[in-house]
Amino acid sequence: MTIWIPTLPGQGPRYRELADAIAAATASGELPAGAKLPPQRRLADALGVTVGTITRAYALAEQRGIVSARVGSGTYVRDSQPRTEPFNHVRQTPPESDMIDLSLSLPPAHPEREAALGRAMQAIQHDPASLRAAIDYQPEQGQTGQREIFADWLTQSGRPVSADELLIDQGGMHGIYLSLSALLAPGERLAAERLTYPGLISALQQLSLKSVAIPHDEEGIDIDALARAFDQQPFRALYVMPDCHNPTTARLGESRRRDLVTLARERQFWLIEDEVYQHPHIEPATPLYQLAPERTVTLFSVAKLLGGGLRVGALRAPKALHGRLTAALRAQSWMPPPLMTSLVCHWIASGDAAALLAWQREELAWRFDHAMQKLGRFKPRGQRGGFYLWLPLPGELRTSHVVEQLKARRVSVSSAESFCLGNVAAPQAIRICISAAESREALDRALDIIAETLGNPDPMLWQTV
Repeated sequence: MTIWIPTLPGQGPRYRELADAIAAATASGELPAGAKLPPQRRLADALGVTVGTITRAYALAEQRGIVSARVGSGTYVRDSQPRTEPFNHVRQTPPESDMIDLSLSLPPAHPEREAALGRAMQAIQHDPASLRAAIDYQPEQGQTGQREIFADWLTQSGRPVSADELLIDQGGMHGIYLSLSALLAPGERLAAERLTYPGLISALQQLSLKSVAIPHDEEGIDIDALARAFDQQPFRALYVMPDCHNPTTARLGESRRRDLVTLARERQFWLIEDEVYQHPHIEPATPLYQLAPERTVTLFSVAKLLGGGLRVGALRAPKALHGRLTAALRAQSWMPPPLMTSLVCHWIASGDAAALLAWQREELAWRFDHAMQKLGRFKPRGQRGGFYLWLPLPGELRTSHVVEQLKARRVSVSSAESFCLGNVAAPQAIRICISAAESREALDRALDIIAETLGNPDPMLWQTV
C-alpha cells in the first residue's frame, strides 16, 4: 500500500515543515477530509526522521485544527464542515465489566434508586386514576397536576417557577430539540460556547442549523466576544450552561449574567438556559429566566437527580412561545409519555426523591474532596457537589495518548474533542466524571491510575520527545 510522503524543503525544523506540508496538502485536496495520515513510524522511516519528529508535527497540525487524533485509530484530516459523527454518548460498558467508566456524567449508584422506583410503580398500580391516565391521551404540555408537582419541586430547590410556565418533556436532550425546533428555522444560526454539550452538536446537525462558536474562560462565556460574533454573524439564539458549563465546570458570575441579558435584549436573540445540573454546595446565582423571562427558555431534567433512564424533564418558557413549543412536541411525540411522568411525580410526591438527593449531595461532595486530594497537583477544575472535573493536561501531554493509556489500564474518561463545536481545535484536556464510578472504592482505584499515568507518563503520551 502506498502512503502519502511529502517533500520537505529542509529549510527549517523538520516537524514544522511536515506540519506545513500537511496543511498545504489538505488545502489542495491532496489529503481530502477524512483521509488518514500515515502511521508515525512508517512516515518516519520514509522521511528519514525520528518518530518524535512525526509525533511533534502531527501534534502541531492538530493544534492548528487541521487534523484530529482518534483514540486507537490514528490521525485524520478534519472536515471543513461541521462534524457529522453521530451522537453516541450512552453507556457502552456493561456494569459487570472491569472497566471503570468515568466518561459519562451519571448520578452515583445507590440501591435506593431501584427501591424508590419500585415503590412508585406500586403506588400507580394501586391508583385506578393513575392507571387510566397512563393509557390515555394527554395534553401536549402534560397534566396540570404533574406540572404543579414539578413547579413545587423546582421552587423548593431554589428555582421558583409556576406550573403554567412549564411544559413536560422527555428530558434535557428532548428539551434542546424542542427549543431549537421552535426558535430556529433550518439554515439559521445558534451560538454556543466553543466547548459545549455533545447532544447540542448532534441536534444542530439533525436540524440543519449553523453554529457560531464563542470563546469562554474560567468564568464562563466571553460577553464581549459574543457581541462581536453577533455583529459579524447574527444568530437567533444562544445556548448556555450558566451554573455548570459542560465540560469545563465554569460558572457564570452574577455580573456576566446581567451583561448577557442586556446584550440579548439589545441584539434581540433568545436564550436557551440549560439547568440540568444542581450544585447545592454553591451559593445560588440568579437564573437567566428570572433576569429575562420574556426571552429565556430553561431546561430541567431528572436524569442527573433520579436516573438517566427516566426520560422526563420540564421546560420553562414565556407564554408567547408555548404554542410553537407544543406544536413541536406534538409533531415529535404527540405528548410526554404519561406513565413515565406519573412514576416521577409519585417519586417526588412521596418524599423519596428528597431523601435520595440529600444522600447524593453528600456523596458528590465527598467524591469531589477525595478527587481533589488525589489529583490536586494537576490543578483540575470543578465544583464541590458536581458530577465531573475538567483537567487540562500538564506539560505537553496529548489527550489522545492519555485517553488511550488510561483505557489500556481499564479507566475510561472523555477527551476534549467530544465537546468541540464546529471546527474548534480541541484543547489538550480530559473530563473525569467522578459521579459515574460504581463505588467509592472503584473511584479511588481510577483516581490512582489517573494520577500515576499523568505523573509518570509513557514517552508516547507527549507531544514532543
